[in-house]
Amino acid sequence: MNRREFTATAAAALCLGAGRSALAQGSYPDKALTFIVPYPAGGAADQFARPFAQALNERLHQAVIIENRPGANGNIGSAYAAKRLPADGYTLLLGSTSTLAINPHIYPSMGYSPLDDLQPVTLTHRMPNVLVVGAQTPYRTVADLVAAAKQRPGKLEYGSAGIGNTMHMAAELFQLRAGIRLLHIPYKGGPEALNDLLGGRVPMMFHNLPAIVALVNSGKLRALAIADDKPSPLLPGVPTMAQAGIADATSVVWNGILVRRGTSTEIVERLARDMGAVLADPGFRGNLTAQGYEILSSTPAEFDALLRRDYAAMGELVKRANIRME
Repeated sequence: MNRREFTATAAAALCLGAGRSALAQGSYPDKALTFIVPYPAGGAADQFARPFAQALNERLHQAVIIENRPGANGNIGSAYAAKRLPADGYTLLLGSTSTLAINPHIYPSMGYSPLDDLQPVTLTHRMPNVLVVGAQTPYRTVADLVAAAKQRPGKLEYGSAGIGNTMHMAAELFQLRAGIRLLHIPYKGGPEALNDLLGGRVPMMFHNLPAIVALVNSGKLRALAIADDKPSPLLPGVPTMAQAGIADATSVVWNGILVRRGTSTEIVERLARDMGAVLADPGFRGNLTAQGYEILSSTPAEFDALLRRDYAAMGELVKRANIRME
């Protein structure tokens, strides 16, 4: 084969390869997608994930199957998506401030690296944490609770979804800003902690807004303050932390979709476009907004920048609060 023939053959092979690549990309997705939710069924994350999966199903014309893999504050399901499944765009992970920005500073080994093993696709929503107490407790205001905590340092209990969960971190930040010490009672998940709050076995906790709105409005819980920079129309009359006298105690949880790093740029961009269309749809947004979810969307680069910024900020808070796994 002479030089000219070799060059022509090589060019043809490259064109054929490019054609096959384009064909493969054009057929995506040609099978069902798995959507890993690393929390128990029934919680605030799951309540968002299920209608989102249905809407994405309709957009992609492929089934999007929810798979709840709870445990280790979200590490088990996250590691499964980040390390054990292919980087082909067929496994989606619901990530959060807790799993991606807090856990790495608490767990000596998570089984994956949020920054190295996962590729952000889009932010999906944010939820402020709310300081709630049982309806049977005497606490009517944040000042009441702070006064009680100062009378019994380290004795007043609060529940959370586990060590390092955003509910736990919200309470740690609250203690730092209010100058008090509380006793942490970690549970295996948010629903379990909430059940004990309702049953009077713990007097207080921070929880995501969507999980407590109906319970507060029905009188089963009392909301003392929203850990956000703005009040919520869903909880009229409930102040922000700053309005209640505790400055710089904001705790807002963001969530987003990620895939395994190494997934092709074309697939990541395709998913970002289709997910963005779902998140922008008024029909999808309406019911979730009424429950307390603030719907977001972003580019992969914007999500990546937020993740890296909060990764550093949460590391500082973990260090200051001296949180560690025993």
